Amino acid sequence: MLKDADPHYFAGVYIVCGYTDLRFGIDSLAAIIERRFHMHLFVPNTLFLFCGRSSTRIKGLLWEGDGFLLLYKRVESGHFTWPRSSTELRSLSAEQFHWLMQGFAIDPIIHDITPDTSV
Repeated sequence: MLKDADPHYFAGVYIVCGYTDLRFGIDSLAAIIERRFHMHLFVPNTLFLFCGRSSTRIKGLLWEGDGFLLLYKRVESGHFTWPRSSTELRSLSAEQFHWLMQGFAIDPIIHDITPDTSV
């Protein structure tokens, strides 16, 4: 479902960087969003994604207007490239969401540099 989802359907897609205990259910994941990040949860079609220590599993929390939908995805081969450096909440563009679901990194790996010409 997530792999084929139209990213334009979502009002917003957010990922919780770092590690999240995937044993948490709807209430605990919602509390993380509200307490740690002070985000309003009840915006229809807003998707929050979480990843545990194993990069092969993610959980999603989606408010559909009448209740939450809890999504769980485990890939059998490969892994998700998840930002691990901090515990921030990041908004994803439609293109970044598509990259993530296809197994690619959401951040560019090749960076522009300015050569040192003083040598």
